[in-house]
Amino acid sequence: MKATVFLGAGRITGALLAGLHQAKYRGSVVVHDRHQQKLRRLKTLYGVHAEGDLHGAVERAKILVIAVRPDSVGALLQEIGTIHRPVIAVSLAAGIPLANLRSALGPRVVWARAMPSPVSRSGRGLTALTFDHGFPSAAKRDVKALFAKLGPVIEISERKFDAFTVTYSSSHGYHALATLAAEAEKLGLDRRTALTAAAHALSDGIVAWRESSITLETLLSEAATPGGIAAATQKAVDRAGYSRAVAAGLAAGMKQARKNAKLA
Repeated sequence: MKATVFLGAGRITGALLAGLHQAKYRGSVVVHDRHQQKLRRLKTLYGVHAEGDLHGAVERAKILVIAVRPDSVGALLQEIGTIHRPVIAVSLAAGIPLANLRSALGPRVVWARAMPSPVSRSGRGLTALTFDHGFPSAAKRDVKALFAKLGPVIEISERKFDAFTVTYSSSHGYHALATLAAEAEKLGLDRRTALTAAAHALSDGIVAWRESSITLETLLSEAATPGGIAAATQKAVDRAGYSRAVAAGLAAGMKQARKNAKLA
């Protein structure tokens, strides 16, 4: 039986396997990596098939997931060489466009890009997909079905992919949580209470927005009543340059994506 094969046993592969395991995914899963310790760990945790030989792993693939860092993609594809049978290849490498991938591995391989979240380990991940021209409908259904096991899936055009990538990362939330909680500790809250308060501020309010029909603007005005503590806090944050800081962060991410595009 042909399998979903992950090339690379790093953090994102671990998160995706955790999500598939939680979803009770019944398909065959194979993982290849040069580091045997990583393979043994994933095999123990999730019952996947560990394959130390690259070409042995590729030979078993129906869906081949390229899950290595962008600066490793070119060398990996060169090492694989030409594949002489139909295979669906899905690249997780941020910033590397389909134009740089479609000539790799031979004409029988069709390419997609996926941007899944580490939050996929909980089944609440969000994955963006984009497909090369001529991508078969049946293959597209297979790719969407795989990532749907991990949470919501959206299909977007490739020209929007980098902007999505720099915006959707769970690192934004984790960074904000760590920063807000650390500042609350300076005000006298203990670590646990500070994290509880900050997590409510960031996550519970957003869940309420997602699960209601109330606009974000309405909820924001409700939470930050004029003359109140929240309103004063919000104004001070804006004056300190919150929007400028976010804009600078997204710009840096887009710049890195453009650098990645030249790697493969």
